[in-house]
Amino acid sequence: MQFTGAFTALVTPFKNGKVDEEAYRAHIEWQIEQGIDGVVPCGTTGESATLSHAEHAQVIKICVDQVKGRVPVLAGAGSNNTTEAIELTRCAKDAKADGALLITPYYNKPTQAGLIAHFAAIAREVPMPFIVYNVPGRTSVNLLPQTVAAMRKQIPEVIGIKEATGNLCQVSEVIEYCGRDFIILSGDDFTVLPTLAIGGHGVISVVSNVAPGMMRKLCKAWRKGDIEKAQRLHYKLSPLNRAMFMETNPIPAKTALGLMGRISPELRLPLVPMGEENKAKLEGILKKSGIL
Repeated sequence: MQFTGAFTALVTPFKNGKVDEEAYRAHIEWQIEQGIDGVVPCGTTGESATLSHAEHAQVIKICVDQVKGRVPVLAGAGSNNTTEAIELTRCAKDAKADGALLITPYYNKPTQAGLIAHFAAIAREVPMPFIVYNVPGRTSVNLLPQTVAAMRKQIPEVIGIKEATGNLCQVSEVIEYCGRDFIILSGDDFTVLPTLAIGGHGVISVVSNVAPGMMRKLCKAWRKGDIEKAQRLHYKLSPLNRAMFMETNPIPAKTALGLMGRISPELRLPLVPMGEENKAKLEGILKKSGIL
């Protein structure tokens, strides 16, 4: 299975309002040096919502070029507009990404039948491996396990799901209905170990932007059957996991990387810099974790 283990939902560094290619390439290289299993450009953490289409394509191309086949690239390409999602997925395929991460349409609130039709339309136009992304907290729609099972049968391109409901009963049902070879990736850093424990395959992680080695070691320890080590790493990461969501993602992640001297913490509106009180708390957690 290509999309297993720890995948980083990469931040997109900016400098003076533009994509900072040099910092982005350096961040990707550091991730690979730290042993990360894969990378995800243009996800929520990458501020995809405020990238132009040209920038979106640019960021995926830079990522694929920098990775050079050393780890899988799962490119964010979703939209609440099916036509736009097709265009972005085509960008991912043209850039030679290994797969596409496709969020359920947000704001529109489609029915379950509409969700199936949306992903089927993308697959018809741009056949490539898809990981669907279920995050009801951001989209206001929940992709139900029965619907995932129907998609698995009807749309061969759908090979897995990023589950960010935080509902292990729902994750368990997806595994039950879709089989153990259907890729299940945790979409919440808090639920990586529990997801692995019920049959999941890894995580698309925010915290691995700042602690890629630690998250990768957690997933690897579980795969090797070292439950005690996986548990230790789970609890070691817990303060960092909480810190990454003290404010809206990716504000804390970019702030942390700025404190680490890895990127400029520049964000795009409507996201704004982290509040000073939370920034001080974040810095303290990074120091206690040995990152600073």
